[in-house]
Amino acid sequence: MKFLVLGTAAGGGLPQWNCGCGNCDAARAGRIPPMTQSSLAVSVDGQDWIVLNASPDIRDQLARTPALHPRSRRHSPIRAVMVTNGDVDHMAGLLTLRESSPFVLHATAASHATLAANPIFNVLKPDFVTRAVQKLDQPFEGIPGLEITGFAVPGKVPLYQEGAVVETRLLGEQTIGLRLVAGSHVAYYIPGCAEVPADLLHRLRDADILFFDGTLWEDDEMRRTGTGQKSGARMGHMSMNGPEGSMAALASLTCRKIFVHINNTNPVLQPGAERDALHAAGWEIAHDGMDLTA
Repeated sequence: MKFLVLGTAAGGGLPQWNCGCGNCDAARAGRIPPMTQSSLAVSVDGQDWIVLNASPDIRDQLARTPALHPRSRRHSPIRAVMVTNGDVDHMAGLLTLRESSPFVLHATAASHATLAANPIFNVLKPDFVTRAVQKLDQPFEGIPGLEITGFAVPGKVPLYQEGAVVETRLLGEQTIGLRLVAGSHVAYYIPGCAEVPADLLHRLRDADILFFDGTLWEDDEMRRTGTGQKSGARMGHMSMNGPEGSMAALASLTCRKIFVHINNTNPVLQPGAERDALHAAGWEIAHDGMDLTA
């Protein structure tokens, strides 16, 4: 499998347009690299690609990725797109992919219902875009040679679907991870996750590569940085650090472990003790344009 990290950031990117935190200021000044919103492209042969989550930044992401450029007058190597939930930063980019190039749009029934409920997504003409409903725990061929299985991970509904009471550790179609298999190689893509229960840890045992939710370093990070009042748990994301964090929960895995979907406030984006601790725990930080093979 070939992987191209199109975007690394959580919603809003880095720098976020209305944020003057230390990381955003550093990105504007060129001291640390900017990041676009989370998306991953996967291929088996380097010719046909599937994009996992269509971020609002997808136009720029595709423009700077030669492997995804047209090879003739009207052409796209993107054969399919799959979204892992109904978040704006995972679906809004579909509107950019409306220029009558054929691809298959894979999603759960819940995510397809979200798209169907908003008529603006009707710009994805059915003559070109096939909407394929995928059931959890049932493998399907995303592109030739690539088997994909969606599975539930703890999470919540998108922000715009929240009601008065918000459950942040729901298990169902609202938040899913993806198991990717090509030949003997296995990868997992989980850009959003509220906790790692025992069954999820067991599922991940066969991974060669894991791309995992790296939104926040610590649960109260946004409060401490003065950028918001919500905790990571309230947003449906577990933190990297601490006894309940993802680094501790996934410490027994021996695969290559890479954080994606990183919030603009996360201190690992700059050199320091937090980044050193992350590397010491055997983790990597993804970056826009990262190219790797399993």
